[in-house]
Amino acid sequence: MTYRFGQFTISPLVEHMFYLDGGSMFGVVPKKIWGKMLPVDDNNFIPMSCTLYHLRAGGKQYLIDTGLGECLTEIEQKIYSAGNDSHLDSELARLGVTAGDIDGVLLTHLHTDHSGGALKVRDGELVPRFPNASYYVQRQELADALQPDERSAAAYSPLRMQALSDSGRLVTLDGDTEIAPGIRAVVTGGHTAGHQAYEIESDGETVAAYCDIVPTSHHVKAPYVASVDLYPMQTMRVKRELINRVVEENIVLALGHDHEKSLVRISRDQHKIIVAPVEISAAAQ
Repeated sequence: MTYRFGQFTISPLVEHMFYLDGGSMFGVVPKKIWGKMLPVDDNNFIPMSCTLYHLRAGGKQYLIDTGLGECLTEIEQKIYSAGNDSHLDSELARLGVTAGDIDGVLLTHLHTDHSGGALKVRDGELVPRFPNASYYVQRQELADALQPDERSAAAYSPLRMQALSDSGRLVTLDGDTEIAPGIRAVVTGGHTAGHQAYEIESDGETVAAYCDIVPTSHHVKAPYVASVDLYPMQTMRVKRELINRVVEENIVLALGHDHEKSLVRISRDQHKIIVAPVEISAAAQ
């Protein structure tokens, strides 16, 4: 399924389905409220997806985030209730794309559910899954991933991130950066200190991937912030600004963890926020 905007196309890919504690995803919002939005199992887990995005822009191909991948440790498999059954290669193949075709990997941050698929094991060593791609990340995010504190240690894999850094394929950014014409990395903070979004524009149309600032369609309201966010007040501030822009400028928002929706438009009916899927075609052009 592909959405065309201006001269670019973007296609959502479901790399993994997994489950996380519902309370951790909604923070101070009580279960009595969020439990009506999402199904909850006996362990209080809710279904989530690792939704990635394949982007064709300016004659090049990009991938926004890489999902959990297939190098998960046993502990990581337990954390995410997921196995090493990544669908990354098969989802790319559905678009007629191979790992070698990807020119750039646009990482929002380095938590395992967004960067685990950046690497694979070859001859017993961790190597970049996309051999011809440059991998983009904020310098601050890389520093935090290589030496995580006690609060965020479970979300990062220093071993994998060191391998990615040593590969020579990693490009570290310092603040907002134009990656290529029409593709801009924007530092948001909030979820992590170095969390970044991507704003992609062609012919006056924009798609914004704000990742874990708005992980699902149920997180569009400012107070709906995951308890794992390191700087929740910053997440709320950025989200307020983003949602206002999305509504006013008719921006398409790319969601990273919604198991039912991927590309959406947001509107308001008085004080009510309405989230609607965009119409996308069945095949890439």
